[in-house]
Amino acid sequence: MIVDAATLGVLPRADLVLRDAAGAAVSDVEHDDISWSNELVSHVIELKTSGPVPRLAGAAAAFQDHVRRISAILAPHGARLLPTGAHPFMDPALETVLWPHEYGPVYGAFDRIFGCRGHGWSNLQSMHINLPFCGDEEFGRLHAAVRLLLPLMPALTASTPVLDGRVTGLLDSRMGFYGKNSVRVPSVAGLVVPEPIFDEASYRRDIFERMYRDMAPLDPEGLLCDEFLNARGAIARFDRGAIEIRVLDTQECPAADVAVAGLIRGALLSLAEGRAGDIGRYRDMDTARLADILRVVIRDADTAVVDDPDFQAALGLPVGRITAADAWRALHAAARPDMERDPLWDAPLGTILTRGCLARRILAALHGDVSRPNLAAVYRRLADCLEAGEVFDG
Repeated sequence: MIVDAATLGVLPRADLVLRDAAGAAVSDVEHDDISWSNELVSHVIELKTSGPVPRLAGAAAAFQDHVRRISAILAPHGARLLPTGAHPFMDPALETVLWPHEYGPVYGAFDRIFGCRGHGWSNLQSMHINLPFCGDEEFGRLHAAVRLLLPLMPALTASTPVLDGRVTGLLDSRMGFYGKNSVRVPSVAGLVVPEPIFDEASYRRDIFERMYRDMAPLDPEGLLCDEFLNARGAIARFDRGAIEIRVLDTQECPAADVAVAGLIRGALLSLAEGRAGDIGRYRDMDTARLADILRVVIRDADTAVVDDPDFQAALGLPVGRITAADAWRALHAAARPDMERDPLWDAPLGTILTRGCLARRILAALHGDVSRPNLAAVYRRLADCLEAGEVFDG
């Protein structure tokens, strides 16, 4: 998020960052390693690898360098970057400024159909992981692993316990809104957990074609008839040969984001390759059953209780009542042989696995005081962590 350095209020200045970097009004600036772009609203700047990368190790340092470059552009304008998955006191009904430049017609169509002036649309920052596949066999194994592990993912990354200047009761408030964004057309998001579909032809028939058919009366020009319309928590991007995971709140610094990506990638690889759990036996697990687990994790994050023997067997987890934090410690141990190594990941993963998700650490730092001065003080510390590339200890 781009915010006022003094008040931390949102500032629609993404165009300024991109213009200063490119020397012209643009929507994207591509560097050799990391590219910058806008995403829907004018106070959000998106950073992404400029293309597929063979390894995640090293990416955190590259992202951190670009955070510093953007911070240097913003500083003379009295602005700075703010991390986490949502702004704690933004009023999206009054403060939303949709991006008016390239892709403006697409964003306008989303706003006309779904209404983008709300927390689930205009007040959110998420970290996406795109994991590759080649052909139906690899897609089927990866999609099976993703849909089973997805309900536990927000336990690692929940960072949004405060919206509208109050504690919401959900540690992952962003995800609490996510499934409701496209409620006008239920087929767009489904139950957020993807359906048990394991080949491209079936996916196109049962998901894409259904979405496009349901959207047709609202989008007669077909502006949104594209793979990006799919709002499940993980979506098939056949146009790029990848599954894109979308249920992860942004953390306090790039090292934490990429460390989480490294752990999730390692765990999925272990599952998809059959070295952990038993996704072959349980890959068709009922989607509503998995969605129920996700809802509890959205609310309680790392302390969510997991007590589903089949789900636990599918992921190779300990039997009996365990917490989501227990589950991730077990998954981390099982995934170690499949995880890359990057020293920058050690501190974030150690903090998350022992002290809890960022949302829990934010609440601890607030001490129950959500007055505007205290919120600003705590989130200013988070902004400092982003600039310095440090973990927030709470």
